[in-house]
Amino acid sequence: MIGVFDSGYGGLTVLKEMIHRLPEYDYCYLGDNARTPYGSRSFDTVYRYTRQCVRYLFGQGCRLVVIACNTASAKALRNIQQHDLPSIDPKRRVLGVIRPSVEAIGEHTRTGHVGILGTIGTVQSESYLMEIAKFHPHLRVFQEACPMWVPLVECGEHRQGGADYFVRQHIDRLLRQSAEIDTIVLACTHYPLLSEKIRRFTPAHIRIVEQGRIVTESLYNYLQRHPEIEQTLGKSGKRIFQTSDAPELFDRFAAIFFDWHVRSEKVVFQ
Repeated sequence: MIGVFDSGYGGLTVLKEMIHRLPEYDYCYLGDNARTPYGSRSFDTVYRYTRQCVRYLFGQGCRLVVIACNTASAKALRNIQQHDLPSIDPKRRVLGVIRPSVEAIGEHTRTGHVGILGTIGTVQSESYLMEIAKFHPHLRVFQEACPMWVPLVECGEHRQGGADYFVRQHIDRLLRQSAEIDTIVLACTHYPLLSEKIRRFTPAHIRIVEQGRIVTESLYNYLQRHPEIEQTLGKSGKRIFQTSDAPELFDRFAAIFFDWHVRSEKVVFQ
């Protein structure tokens, strides 16, 4: 299977695009809802949690795991790739969401001024600043941490009027950093659930970039380049959903993303 991991529900926005674009593959989604949000946690804690979840997905038969969480990609992915995979199984692969997003940014901006909206952990890691400097050194990058956005989504309050204040507040703070920002990257896979409000409080000429399609297209290209991985993947259209919190809550919330009923299983981490 292809494993898809997130600290909560946000990675479902990525999984939905994967299923739409690559429906033939088998997928196992794991949401660490019991320990969300990751954004305000330390590097060591995020690394420990992410490594535990990746190892679990390997144990479920996943040959390839996509970390559909910006915070985990920023704080844990490199260590897992460089230090853990060689001892666990060098034939398995773990991919993240930051690099594909960064590689695509150059296609969107015209002014060269790019805004990043993310969690505290993603912003403080400066992962986007470093990666953009590698791929697009001519771009100017401005960041804004949005600590309330993930809790609003995880609590199901993202569609309520009370969320408007927090959405507008952070967009205004970001745009005050540069009047030339013409592209904003939603650097958290939870944020597309707030996309209607984000669009409402963002000037119409600014392009808003979500990660689901970008990450999915990157996965497709990766599999084309690596047939030794692609050929090990199941192609029966299987979908497995797992959560570290209450399955009934996960199933109810997951219904927002999919047109069919989701039945998840509970995973207990020590």
